[in-house]
Amino acid sequence: MPEPRPRPYNRPRPQLRPAPRPREAPPGSEEWPKPWVQIKYFSFQPNIYPNMIATASDDAKVGDVVTVYDKEGRPFGHGMFNPKGRVPLRLFSHSPEPLAEDHFPKLIRLAVELRLFMLRLPETTDAFRVIHADGDTLPGVMVDKYADVLSIETTNAAAHRLVGQWVPLLHELLGTERAVIRMDDAAFRAESLLPEQVDPYTEFNSKVSEVKITENGIRFSVNFASGHKTGFFCDQRDNRAKFGRLANGRRVLDVCCYTGGFSVAAKMLGGCEDVTAVDLDEKAIEQAKRNANLNQARISFIHADAFTWMRQMQKNGETWGAVVLDPPKLIFSREGFDEGRAKYHDMNKLALSLVEPGGLFLTCSCSGLMPVAEFEDIVIGVAHRSGRKLQILDWSGAGSDHPVMSNCPESRYLKALWARVW
Repeated sequence: MPEPRPRPYNRPRPQLRPAPRPREAPPGSEEWPKPWVQIKYFSFQPNIYPNMIATASDDAKVGDVVTVYDKEGRPFGHGMFNPKGRVPLRLFSHSPEPLAEDHFPKLIRLAVELRLFMLRLPETTDAFRVIHADGDTLPGVMVDKYADVLSIETTNAAAHRLVGQWVPLLHELLGTERAVIRMDDAAFRAESLLPEQVDPYTEFNSKVSEVKITENGIRFSVNFASGHKTGFFCDQRDNRAKFGRLANGRRVLDVCCYTGGFSVAAKMLGGCEDVTAVDLDEKAIEQAKRNANLNQARISFIHADAFTWMRQMQKNGETWGAVVLDPPKLIFSREGFDEGRAKYHDMNKLALSLVEPGGLFLTCSCSGLMPVAEFEDIVIGVAHRSGRKLQILDWSGAGSDHPVMSNCPESRYLKALWARVW
């Protein structure tokens, strides 16, 4: 795990991309309410890239909510704008109607209603995703509830500027009391922001460091100073419970265990006596040990590089009755796809070699750029080339508190393949 994320005002100043040169304002635009952006192409996609933008009003600046017009000059919708961002415009509305003052509060209420009253998540956990960015038509905003804490991550300038205003409403609806607000480091660079353009939200963040949560009867500690993303991976909640049930007393290996979610679930829900968990991140291993102690679960945690350790176990002839492989994101860009694909290939080949005949294998990818079909081809390919066959039991992904909108299918990032190995 990298060192705890620095406050925005301590970040190095990024190499800024120049704003696109504004084109001549279209006829009639003097009547359009400012700020506005005109796009060249009709698109229901939320992400509008630089080559899709025709022009913008002279007052449209970083972090503005803008009215969007189509190439014919007709009202098309509304979006979050950053002329210097890698994705300058993020559409959150495709309606020609003026933006209502309560537009965002309505979306927040709908998102909370889904989690509380349709999915009824508080019946099984006090940790779940409340707002899932484009999945709730709020691009660039991820909000997780951890007991009485809101952990908020933003990925664009406008979302970061607005989200502080929404915290009181979220507290009112969810009964939470504290909040942590951060901007993802990769997003900070992609948005080409200067440190002074990002509010560190010190008034929120200084009040929270750690909180304890309950998931399917299991206790976990969430550390906001050293945790990845929003602090804990709620997206694997259902998969952790399912793995625990299917492991059912087997000898378990958890590769890339992070803070021990699958390991502890196997122990507490599956009654597995022999559980080994491996991760290179020393701080994650320490947090995983705390989580095991919270549940009085005896687990063997190993601080090691997964590749090196699995190769040694392969040489030793070790096998396990249930193996879960849940690596961190390995593909960060289209340019890095081949390198990431090779890592998935090698990791799955090693992990499969450690599954005993008839054993359970759960392998995951959280790389959004990795297509489901290609990930399946990788896993099946390495199995067959190793002289083994997979009895595929199921495909799954993130929990239903991570919805996917039909106009943004690429946000279905988490993939999980379940199989018996022969």
